[in-house]
Amino acid sequence: MSRGMEKLFYIGCFITQGSSYISATAYGMMHRLHHAHTDTGEDPHSPANTPNMFTMMWMTRNNYFSIYTGNTNVESKYKKDLPEWEAFDKIAHNWITRILWIAAYTTFYIIFATAWWQFLLLPATIMMGSVQGVVVNWWAHRFGYVNYEMKNTSKNILPIDLVFWGESFHNNHHHHPGKPNNADKWFEIDTGYLAMKLMHKMKLIQLKTITHA
Repeated sequence: MSRGMEKLFYIGCFITQGSSYISATAYGMMHRLHHAHTDTGEDPHSPANTPNMFTMMWMTRNNYFSIYTGNTNVESKYKKDLPEWEAFDKIAHNWITRILWIAAYTTFYIIFATAWWQFLLLPATIMMGSVQGVVVNWWAHRFGYVNYEMKNTSKNILPIDLVFWGESFHNNHHHHPGKPNNADKWFEIDTGYLAMKLMHKMKLIQLKTITHA
């Protein structure tokens, strides 16, 4: 996408992720490291390296921040062609901004919640990015079906992915990580890819398959 459209998506991610906002640059590096070292000791977020999903979440958090702060030495090949907007990240990616988001969520619940039990959803709202991450990075390496036998534990969770917009086709994605459409079988539907096709037709983005990711 163009630099202007890239910045628009940065802002969109900030609005929708709120207190869970993370840097696309740092996460892009971590995601590439995950593919390069899946289920080994160098994988930044593998269930194979932790006893449960909570310790994996904590390990992922620590590895992500180490990459973001530059404490992890990441090879240049994993940094190539990643989106980058350092000035925006300084505003969106700090604890003051996260606390303000949490305060906004809490205020919303106080105003609109009609029963006490609805406040049980507040932690999930605050940590929505982590909740999504643990489903894809834990469940999709533990449970599901396999289209491709690989030297890792990646699996597909849902045949029609209306929830995670194609990210639940994890086994497919690990098999060909440079392909924008994560659905392979006739019954699999990648709703994220359908959205990207629409944006491609609107000339907002340009879809392409990367042969060697």
